[in-house]
Amino acid sequence: MKKLLLVCIALPILFCCCNSSQKAGIDSDFIEMSAEVLGDKIRGGLVAQILGNLNGIPHENKYYETGGNVQQYTPSLPDGAYTDDDTDIEWVYIYSMQNNKTTMLSPDKITDLWKRYMNKNVWCSNKYARLLMDLNIKPPLTGNVHLNPWANFNISGQFICESFGLVAPAMPQTAAATGLNYTHVTIDAEPAQATQLFTSMIAAAFITDDIEKIIDAGAASIDKKSQLVQIVKDVRSWHKQYPGDWRKTRGLVKDKYAIHGDRTRNQNGYEVCTASTIAALLYGQGDLVKTLIAAFNFGWDADNNAATAATIIGVIKGYEWIEKQGWQIKDVYKNTSREGMPTDETITSLGDRLIDVAENVIIENGGSKLETNGEVIYRIKKQKPAIIEKLPDTDRQFTGLQKRYSPQITAGLKSKSTQKQAKAAYLAICLGLADKIRSENPEGWTNANQALYNYPELVKAMFNSPSDYGKRLRDKAIKAELKKPD
Repeated sequence: MKKLLLVCIALPILFCCCNSSQKAGIDSDFIEMSAEVLGDKIRGGLVAQILGNLNGIPHENKYYETGGNVQQYTPSLPDGAYTDDDTDIEWVYIYSMQNNKTTMLSPDKITDLWKRYMNKNVWCSNKYARLLMDLNIKPPLTGNVHLNPWANFNISGQFICESFGLVAPAMPQTAAATGLNYTHVTIDAEPAQATQLFTSMIAAAFITDDIEKIIDAGAASIDKKSQLVQIVKDVRSWHKQYPGDWRKTRGLVKDKYAIHGDRTRNQNGYEVCTASTIAALLYGQGDLVKTLIAAFNFGWDADNNAATAATIIGVIKGYEWIEKQGWQIKDVYKNTSREGMPTDETITSLGDRLIDVAENVIIENGGSKLETNGEVIYRIKKQKPAIIEKLPDTDRQFTGLQKRYSPQITAGLKSKSTQKQAKAAYLAICLGLADKIRSENPEGWTNANQALYNYPELVKAMFNSPSDYGKRLRDKAIKAELKKPD
């Protein structure tokens, strides 16, 4: 493999990396990376992500009060990989992005993809978003905190983001913006900050192997008012105090951030999962196996955290390095969950798709593809990490939604379409307009409320969602005379 030195002049946070496997051209606005190295890093990130995901499943939500006790571990996929929501939702997006030669798929296209492919093996906020699509509610509303009670805390902002860092090498802003286009399907608010944090870190890993600088890049990409700022600071501080005692740090994370009184809310929340991912990177010290062991032992949603942390290390190390470890990794990506998607996918072909999309992203963002002395080179326009999206003012957001959708609700009550009636009832309940609508059109409201029962899974989900938003929705539903299904 030809060597590639990455020189990063205009990035104050992303400093240069001098791995022996790397070499690049010098320019104040661009870096040059060979196609060979770019592909190696993308494939390394993908394989590491899959290892973290699938090898992490035995530890998923197994350790809650205290951490695990994994001491030795050898990464392996002897039967190959299979689809799981930590990778297969991104797979659907990447497949479509590649075929449409489009980075930012539209809400209509995303809705079509979900209705076609996301009909099983989706849970929590993802499941709720899919149910809202049956009412013809489209992204990003499907991930709005006022319509989806999981959206203000769910880790979907993390485990559906890694691919968007992989396709935006050295472009943290593009990585974050792309990630948000897809994670906002299911999340909002703080989880969207997690998307920015981790996509930016993955983009940074293409040009530095310094874990601290990679975390710096992520920290520079989140709103200063975000709770994630303190989470990252805390974990870094605790790691510094207890560099040889990860259990002490985990205990401090649990005491400060697993405070919601509901196990599902805690282990499915951005707080402990973000903390665990950052901790895994710090305690892993740039070693893939140590990073994965740390992620497994921290517990909670361990496969999610392991996949994200491992992606970063995989980009740094590259696929050639992974191959040299002699681990059993069969080149299979078996489709067990996304009916209609390819049934002959391999890890290699999925990597090919990511590389194709990355080329398109590089060119869309001011870069180019060149051939020099028979070698293909990508000239990538560097970006500083930056905040793409600030935390929303949820009160203002709520008022804006009321104003925007009040006419649609009124029209829906007059419609003969069961779907439109049910959508009107759902929006009225969520947006606190049910009393007003019911007083203005009691017969229409009764019909719309009844229409909502044609979507029993959604009605059931309305009554069974955790978190403060879940309780608010239940209270609104009961007040609107909606009854919990048996």
